[in-house]
Amino acid sequence: MRYISTRGRAPALSFCDILLAGLAPDGGLYLPESYPKVSPEELARWRGLSYAELAFAILSKYIDDIPPADLKALADKTYTADVYRFARRSEQRKEITPLIWLVPEKLGLLELSNGPTLAFKDMAMQLLGNLFEYALEKRDDSLNILGATSGDTGSAAEYAMRGKQRITVFMLSPEGKMSGFQRAQMYSLQDANIFNIAINGMFDDAQDMVKAVSNDAAFKAKHKIGAVNSINWARVLAQIVYYFKGYFAATRHDGQKVSFSVPSGNFGNICAGHIARRMGLPISRLILATNENDVLDEFFKTGCYRPRSAAETFVTSSPSMDISKASNFERFIFDLTGRDAEAVRGLWKQIEAGEAFDLSDSPCFSGVSDFAFVSGKSLHSDRIAAIKMAHECYGIIIDPHTADGLKVALEVAGEGIDEPVIVLETAQAAKFSATLEEALGRAPSRPAELVGLEALPQKVTLMAADTEAIKAFIAAVDNQPAMTSIHMLPTDFA
Repeated sequence: MRYISTRGRAPALSFCDILLAGLAPDGGLYLPESYPKVSPEELARWRGLSYAELAFAILSKYIDDIPPADLKALADKTYTADVYRFARRSEQRKEITPLIWLVPEKLGLLELSNGPTLAFKDMAMQLLGNLFEYALEKRDDSLNILGATSGDTGSAAEYAMRGKQRITVFMLSPEGKMSGFQRAQMYSLQDANIFNIAINGMFDDAQDMVKAVSNDAAFKAKHKIGAVNSINWARVLAQIVYYFKGYFAATRHDGQKVSFSVPSGNFGNICAGHIARRMGLPISRLILATNENDVLDEFFKTGCYRPRSAAETFVTSSPSMDISKASNFERFIFDLTGRDAEAVRGLWKQIEAGEAFDLSDSPCFSGVSDFAFVSGKSLHSDRIAAIKMAHECYGIIIDPHTADGLKVALEVAGEGIDEPVIVLETAQAAKFSATLEEALGRAPSRPAELVGLEALPQKVTLMAADTEAIKAFIAAVDNQPAMTSIHMLPTDFA
């Protein structure tokens, strides 16, 4: 299995090479040369597998430069009930991703937030941390990870990488734009290899800086820069697994079709569903749900992709989706254009110049329905209503992002749901107390070990949204490997 760039000007590489590289040197994103197919016989065999066994089966189709025994050991190490221990229902404590039926065999919720940071990002990030550790040990190497978060990626990455000897994490987050719980999860970590940087800007500014640093080939090579955002293919690959697991949980026989409703910001989560469908998973529709930052909804309705500036990006009550430039969307456009790297280069040249592109008159957009996407958006009032309805009608408490997914799922499915619709849960409600108090009049409960999280001492550096300043910060840390505190940096970085 070899991996190619969406922009067509990077050499094909093996899995472990792109794992550590993150962004391709031509600025594109890596994808496999072709998607492996799952036969009906394989699908039938996979139905009874545990989560770890299913992960190994799927990973094996994409990874051939890690010995099978080692890859299986990594899957077994990652997907255990001890790691994903925060399932809310006692009878499902041993399930990694329990499916909760809201309407029996019609409308379900796939719990993806039972990991250490109570967010679906743990599903991929825990595996990514173990893959990094394995590959770096084999190569006797180290890695400086630069990431950006709108809320949940940062904590999931830091909890997966904390204490790992060969990895240092630099995580950019938008100052004041995340919930108090999300900030505390990240900033309260005191591990010597974790550096939190709050920037004066939005997530898109942080993401742009991550890409700018990665596109500086000399700096990237000198300081061994890697990525944990879903620009890293391994993140998307790991997320494919729970689409298969959710499908098996929701169906009685192979060949039966289901739809998935996916709260979407950076397009990584639903991109994994797109790839699962290309592999042969019987997905009827991929329902894309946005919040007020509806760039993706606009595209699927009109064919126009119009990223917004930071000033045009709304700060909402589903903050992890406050994104106006969806990185993984490039992977989908690569497939939509028939894997035309030249076309993708041209389109993203427009995006990088601050422009939009419009495919409404393009032959490729006329075939967008073949990819099974439908979309909708949800506003703050919709989220509040969906949280109330889920509690009153279904007896569950959901977070604001999952509420977006539920609202759009019901809107698209309508009254007569004729096939299972699975809403992918984004996070546990405990991470968003203010919005839950508004909706239900009380704060949601949280695991006992996370009570008082916001009161812990926090370690974070405030910086301007300046790529050169970020590079200087990384270089200063990289040149002082024995440094154990962020406060040992020169004061002009603060």
